[in-house]
Amino acid sequence: MIRWIVLCCLLATSAGAQARFDPERSDIRDGWRSVQIVLGLSDIVPYRIFTLDDPRRLVLDFQGLDTGGASASPINSARRVTDIRFGPYRPGWTRMVLDLSEPLTLAKAEMTRDAQGAQLTLRLARTTADDFAAAAGAPPDPGWDALSEAALRGLEQRQSGAFIVVLDPGHGGVDPGAERNGITEAHLMLEFAAEIAGQLRAQDGVAVVMTREADVFVPLFTRMSIARRARADLFISLHADALEHDDAWGASVYTLSEDSDDIAMELLVERHERGDLLAGVDLSVTDDRVTGVLMDLARQTTSPRAASFADHVIAQMQAQGVRLNAKPRRTGRFSVLLAADFPSVLIEAGFLSNTQDRQTLTDPQSRARLVAAITQAVAQYRSDMP
Repeated sequence: MIRWIVLCCLLATSAGAQARFDPERSDIRDGWRSVQIVLGLSDIVPYRIFTLDDPRRLVLDFQGLDTGGASASPINSARRVTDIRFGPYRPGWTRMVLDLSEPLTLAKAEMTRDAQGAQLTLRLARTTADDFAAAAGAPPDPGWDALSEAALRGLEQRQSGAFIVVLDPGHGGVDPGAERNGITEAHLMLEFAAEIAGQLRAQDGVAVVMTREADVFVPLFTRMSIARRARADLFISLHADALEHDDAWGASVYTLSEDSDDIAMELLVERHERGDLLAGVDLSVTDDRVTGVLMDLARQTTSPRAASFADHVIAQMQAQGVRLNAKPRRTGRFSVLLAADFPSVLIEAGFLSNTQDRQTLTDPQSRARLVAAITQAVAQYRSDMP
């Protein structure tokens, strides 16, 4: 019940200028049968708190809070909190997710002003697994789960007959994706998508929609919903992987696989899709949406079209001299490929864990070959359509 009090009271509080997170005044530590959380802020901000089960997580959303790029991990000394993630979640909102090693309930939540700004104090008390599960779940809020205005800008004025390409830069916000040498997949793919969008918009009759236009988190099912509402003719998800060693390299293109017993593929899917888990998405409400797509829509038309576009991408990458993986044409069960009402592909632009790939992906001139390959593949795919 206390989480509803926190949500309702503080969302009614006016948030002025953007507040800042102060790690020097913040601390998370174990207490007697509890966890004590103190977060220092420069000012009071609206926030909401809830828990999620399987796995157990505590989620805090703050409106108008600037993290300044700070990590929350150094403030944690609690054994009952095994990991913390902190970052942008959606425009105007920042999310903190705490992984819990045991069932804990919110026993106290208080935000107060002090001489240095404001302080949020929480106390988590031990509870039973059954009680934790019963109380878990994101609070219902129709406005919260609405599609982002940025992603949907201009869709209502969609030109009749336009060919709609939805570009999906992977990860974002609290989910940075693969990381190497200070480079994040989320940031890199956003730049990559913007470059592709610019070239595609120069093609006559092509309109482009981005699933995100900033460093914000977008759940997987929302990415599909954006494409569906845009009435996408083609969906392109953009990623760059990273492995422990640097011996994997080159670009590849994925279409949907009905099943896979490839362990490496399963691990790749897990790396790309753990973002919903890490970012505190309530997964219990997403399964039916995906299942509905699978049951209600057929792929007799879209699957061959996705395969055709993937082949065009590979051919154009070869023509542009793009460094390809030893097996560039692949299949996998990625959630963003599950929709049956539009053809979709996932492009792995390369590996951040490989020095040469990383140099190519971070250099705009080298990346231009990839951009040209994808935009030319779209043009060829359109010319093939009846």
